[in-house]
Amino acid sequence: MAASSQSTVLVTGAGGRTGQIVFKKLKEKRDQYIARGLVRSEESKQKIGGADDVFIGDIKDAESIVPAVQGIDALVILTSAVPKMKPGFDPTKGGRPEFYFDDGAYPEQVDWIGQKNQIDAAKAAGVKHIVLVGSMGGTNPNHPLNSLGNGNILVWKRKAEEYLANSGVPYTIIRPGGLLDKDGGLRELIVGKDDELLGTETKTIPRADVAEVCVQALNYEETKFKAFDLASKPEGAGEPTKDFKALFSHITSRF
Repeated sequence: MAASSQSTVLVTGAGGRTGQIVFKKLKEKRDQYIARGLVRSEESKQKIGGADDVFIGDIKDAESIVPAVQGIDALVILTSAVPKMKPGFDPTKGGRPEFYFDDGAYPEQVDWIGQKNQIDAAKAAGVKHIVLVGSMGGTNPNHPLNSLGNGNILVWKRKAEEYLANSGVPYTIIRPGGLLDKDGGLRELIVGKDDELLGTETKTIPRADVAEVCVQALNYEETKFKAFDLASKPEGAGEPTKDFKALFSHITSRF
């Protein structure tokens, strides 16, 4: 294939558990994509190969991410604040663990300001498509995830999603359910909207399947200017999803 037929795609949060899988999948499709990664540290860069296609930057510092977005066609945003468990929790004594966020790594800083910086930088660079991975649960301000470390994580994620939807850039917002560290490609995937899947038995999905949907979303016009919830049936129930065009044709919601 001629080089001109390849899309240059930047994956941010490429050192994270889902980000690493997306980055690897894009690298494996060299005939279609030129993959770039953005990570926070040299340590993360080495973890995903340490090559020149991995940039180091801090999404909270708008200037530091500009080099990574120059000349890209698409951006896949997989950055997220991560709550940490306070030490000393003993599950044998009952009670619930307590969580906190590191200074400078609260959801408002990472999931709102950091994602806004990425959207602005990508828009300024003329990017043609932004895929943002958020989370189910954002319609409920009292969702338990919001109380973790007093971070209001889903509130800030939702604010970033809204900002993207109003940016004018073609976007795809993917809101997965609970993430499983299991093999992908073995389950039937389900799309929904407005957190309706949270009321069902099927509200989890392997990270590897989320990663595959991120990559597939780059290929189909049906995913542009759309937002959807994403989950999977249990392994063995239904047929593993292979036809992504058919899956995406069920998406009706712009937000």
